[in-house]
Amino acid sequence: MPNDALARARALDEADPLGAYLHRFLTPEGSDLVAYFDGNSLGRPLARTADALDRFVRVEWGGRLIRGWDERWMDLPLTLGDRLGSVALGAAPGQTFVGDSTTVLLYKLARAAVDEQLVRGRDEIVLDVDNFPTDRYVLEGIAAERGARLVWVEPSPVDGVTREQIAERVGPRTALAVFSHVAYRSGWRADVPGITAAVHEVGGLVLWDLCHSGGAVPVALDEWDVDLAVGCTYKYLNGGPGSPAYAYVATRHHGVLQQPVWGWLGRQDAFAMAPGYVAAPGIRSFVSGTPPVLAMVPLEAYLELLAEAGVDAVRAKSLALTDFALSVIDARLAPLGVEVVSPRDHAHRGGHISIRRPGFREVTRRLWRQGVIPDYREPDSIRIGLAPLSTSFAEVARGLAALEAQLR
Repeated sequence: MPNDALARARALDEADPLGAYLHRFLTPEGSDLVAYFDGNSLGRPLARTADALDRFVRVEWGGRLIRGWDERWMDLPLTLGDRLGSVALGAAPGQTFVGDSTTVLLYKLARAAVDEQLVRGRDEIVLDVDNFPTDRYVLEGIAAERGARLVWVEPSPVDGVTREQIAERVGPRTALAVFSHVAYRSGWRADVPGITAAVHEVGGLVLWDLCHSGGAVPVALDEWDVDLAVGCTYKYLNGGPGSPAYAYVATRHHGVLQQPVWGWLGRQDAFAMAPGYVAAPGIRSFVSGTPPVLAMVPLEAYLELLAEAGVDAVRAKSLALTDFALSVIDARLAPLGVEVVSPRDHAHRGGHISIRRPGFREVTRRLWRQGVIPDYREPDSIRIGLAPLSTSFAEVARGLAALEAQLR
């Protein structure tokens, strides 16, 4: 890599208004890390997360013991959901909760929507062939359970789903449409308000997967008239491996949609321990079992940081980082046979970019051994996920230099 790329990177770092946040993240002493390109799969931990976990164990868990449930923990799925909705999702209070995994929440929300629509004679679920596997599998299972029909959309590998495509595939039998705001493979950023409106025009509901956008791309669920949404917290929200997911249900659907996993904490007056299930009012009716309180601590810590930095500023740096990466790829890697398979237009690009070349699976293995960590996706693609608050421009330059060296 010529010195000009690294020099440009250092100049960009000097001018970066979010540069000070780099030092808030934990890099263990003796770490072999050279460049982390996988922030869209697992965010790096904050240094303060270790302190927050220690404090929780010593003070809240160790000090308060079971009293913690009455004092804070029982309502944490809802209070943390409101905080997440405010900071990252454009959601008013009372519509978002934290808990379960993304797969479980997809099932709960999609099944509730399909059941409500089936009684209206709507039996079609619209989805795209390139959506994340768990989304497709969950919907295939629901279709099999409920006798619904799957309607598949085939987006281009780079462009993702568009309003025009969806308008052609929905109709009077559409019950539910499920898509990702940012495509996990290409990074295509979908037109959420436009696609949502197209589905609403024919009377269907829409569920959006925010796993690759929440915390990295501005989201305005209320403004966009979204019905339902789910997302994970271990990518751009830095909640840690296996941290709980979140779900959004617009207020207009409360008391109408009934989720299928009837647990004690979703019941009205849970501690009555009474016979029969009577759904709690509001968003709590979508909660099922005991919340994973310990696993929510890192998310609490990161949301404070994200609120401080602001999602708009995070988005601006995300675009700057990916623009810089694209400029280096075009200059240094394209002549070596590397193809960009992500949108270049800011309006359609999410937080990561994908590049493709035969042999990238083995290249990824070698890079990992060198402390350069992208991730590999079939067919022959490397994703470069640049988490804005924890990634410097110089880190991008060093990582791409290592990739170039592997290809020469």
